[in-house]
Amino acid sequence: MHVGEAEVAALVLDLKQRGLLDETLVVWGGEFGRTPYVQGDIANAGYGRDHHPRCFSMWMAGGGIKPGLTHGETDDYCYNIVRDPVHVHDLNATILRCLGIDHERLTYKFQGRDFRLTDVHGKVVTGILA
Repeated sequence: MHVGEAEVAALVLDLKQRGLLDETLVVWGGEFGRTPYVQGDIANAGYGRDHHPRCFSMWMAGGGIKPGLTHGETDDYCYNIVRDPVHVHDLNATILRCLGIDHERLTYKFQGRDFRLTDVHGKVVTGILA
């Protein structure tokens, strides 16, 4: 199922109108980053933009996130991160904080050892928190 911008905007607006956005964290992300380069033959109707695994675009709303904030930036080619990178461990630590969970205390036992979802890494990205 494809969910477009209109459906996502409707979800966030509905949550806000019902007073639920403050306590509901909405996280939206894709599977990889995109570059402005063309993948395939531009004359072919099946061409698309090239994929890039280093840079992912995501957004979060509600649930303790500052509204209207942009965090991080890629270069003009969308190839490298040039400002405020966020590692996946940091993203997970931040999401857990918004859910009221301390990522350093949340552990699960596996083969006799306590593991964290953020492994031995993860710093909460406090600059995006409301």
